[in-house]
Amino acid sequence: METLTFIRKTGADIQALSDDFALLRIQVFREFPYLYDGTVAYEKEYIKTYSSAAEAMLFAVYDAGKMVGATTCIPLLNETAEVQAPFLQAGYNIEEICYFGESLLLPDYRGRGLGHRFFDEREAHARRSGHYRLTTFCAVNREADHPLRPADYRPNDDFWRKRGYEKNPALVCRMTWQDVQEEAPGSKELTFWTKPL
Repeated sequence: METLTFIRKTGADIQALSDDFALLRIQVFREFPYLYDGTVAYEKEYIKTYSSAAEAMLFAVYDAGKMVGATTCIPLLNETAEVQAPFLQAGYNIEEICYFGESLLLPDYRGRGLGHRFFDEREAHARRSGHYRLTTFCAVNREADHPLRPADYRPNDDFWRKRGYEKNPALVCRMTWQDVQEEAPGSKELTFWTKPL
């Protein structure tokens, strides 16, 4: 941990980390359960959602000049329509919700408390805004017998519950990406977890 450095960027300043962030997302999300076969071109467009939102934040971890971890949050009001949709349909005021994007860590940096640090940073950022009442994130649903599920795979559900989040089966969205074993992009179902702020 003593070799790690931490960088926090908000709004337009997030763009400065876009190259490193793109490579990290592609590498980590290639693992189960996301199995994302990503491209730098897509990632460059993806990060614009965050860099164009004044209250968005990217918190990154570097080791020897390499981004080894990162996490994001953004007002749900500034997220894409597919992420907003289940909350709007359920009657939530999306202006009061902070959406937590990804939490990414390379394998060698897991188990060091950085996952907790990521939640601490995002929740503190949301509290500083003064107008959020709920934080949320979503996770992809994969069948228990998925052929690419590693034998030693452990979902993060217990960790998220310890952080005070509850899985809300009524809040579900669909996103499209190409799995590593797919020949074309396909629709994936994700369920939201929520926590009052």
